[in-house]
Amino acid sequence: MGRSFANLHIKSTNVEKVVKALRELGEGHAEILGLKKEAPAIKTVMYVSKSNDNWISVLQDYFVWGTVKKVGKVLSRLIEEPVMTAGYINEEIFELSIFEQGDIQAERIFCEEWTRDEYGLKEERLHDDYLQEVLDIRMEDFEEFIKIMSPYQAVDKLSELIGMSIWSDSEWIPDDEDLGNRFEAYELHLENK
Repeated sequence: MGRSFANLHIKSTNVEKVVKALRELGEGHAEILGLKKEAPAIKTVMYVSKSNDNWISVLQDYFVWGTVKKVGKVLSRLIEEPVMTAGYINEEIFELSIFEQGDIQAERIFCEEWTRDEYGLKEERLHDDYLQEVLDIRMEDFEEFIKIMSPYQAVDKLSELIGMSIWSDSEWIPDDEDLGNRFEAYELHLENK
């Protein structure tokens, strides 16, 4: 088994607005963060970083390939900004999705053709013009980027093109000093009603 990670990124410059939306997410949709509704009081930690001038990154323990998209969808409705989710599994698949106002706007899955066939993978919405615009990548660079089949190379290239590292996961924070310095922990205390 190879390396895996999942994270999300909000196209925003306002950290306070993002943290407020994360609190709303936890209060109204705790189950998509892996929190059980039966518990009277719940605590979870979100890690937030202003990754560059355009994006704020969020990590959480429950984010994995398969769950992070659900969180991105709901969060995009709460924050009213584009939300990018990234899921990378076993060095075989890199799934990049963009949500806005609760709907998936664009998606790209980077993997070898045999992996696509084996997992039955298909993009939910191919809308490359929108993806290129939200990521703010020059057309010639974008055309080169979407031709990549290697998940590892796609993550590296995207990180380079948008000026922030996509290589991040909450599980890595205790062992990666640079990651620990970049992300600030926010505890969410949720009361079930």
